[in-house]
Amino acid sequence: MTLQQLRYAICIANQKSMNKAAAELFITQPSLSSTIRDLEEEIGLQLFLRSNRGIVITPEGEEFLGYARQMLEQYRQMEERFVKKEKFKKKFSVSMQHYTFAVQAFIHMAKEFGMDDYEFAVHETRTYDVIEYVKNQKSELGILYLNEFNQKSMEKLIHDSDLEFTELFQCKIYVYLWKGSPLAQKKLIEFEDLKNYPCLSFEQGTNNAFYLAEEVFSTYEYKQIIKADDRATLLNLMVGLNGYTLCSGIICEDLNGDEYCAIPLNTSDRMRIGYIKKRKMPLSILGEKYIAELKKFEKQVL
Repeated sequence: MTLQQLRYAICIANQKSMNKAAAELFITQPSLSSTIRDLEEEIGLQLFLRSNRGIVITPEGEEFLGYARQMLEQYRQMEERFVKKEKFKKKFSVSMQHYTFAVQAFIHMAKEFGMDDYEFAVHETRTYDVIEYVKNQKSELGILYLNEFNQKSMEKLIHDSDLEFTELFQCKIYVYLWKGSPLAQKKLIEFEDLKNYPCLSFEQGTNNAFYLAEEVFSTYEYKQIIKADDRATLLNLMVGLNGYTLCSGIICEDLNGDEYCAIPLNTSDRMRIGYIKKRKMPLSILGEKYIAELKKFEKQVL
């Protein structure tokens, strides 16, 4: 197996076409096909399914390409560091559902390591994208939750993506709302209390299966519900419409301010907050530090 073969395979995956990939690589299409065929024979896997409409990446090909991209990135860094003698920044990226505490942990990690020598990326995004970003190594880690309802479906999706889930801590379910809300003075909130106020939920786009929802009780028939794309909009809707969302109860006033509160919901359901990563792939130093920062929030579980 050679680096050239890996580059060719990645180019084909990006272009979704043998002809387009050959043109970009300045080689003939038969030569490219022969190179990929030799690679597939060597590793004993079919990476692409070929048709008149182009190519489709096989599940085994998706896994292989994830490792190939990582290997080429490591080679690029080694070449810049030891051959070209160039100073380069190490990269670290994390994807997450919309959790303020996960952003806060990222901030603490970035401050400790400094941003002169590192290139950081944080993706606060939809559940399916969290899994895809880690699967394709766009992010080293993904932060999400499992519970009794979504666990079986989520674990299958995570396993099929060659990822593994590690639990960090468990949380009860809380109603997160504006302190000026009529419900803010309650010590315990019942489902019946919520019926006259809009439930605020994060939009999941085309991948909107119930088990991908960021909020628990996604199958509950809410009288009022509003979908939004980002956390700032949800907070505005809480104030303007006395809306609420369901959450872990971990509050980060440093980022969201002190105008909001979390009140326990009368339910026995629990959230298992954790992270996903490539199966059998060790964490980087930055990854280990980020996980250590996340674990500190277990003390703030209400």
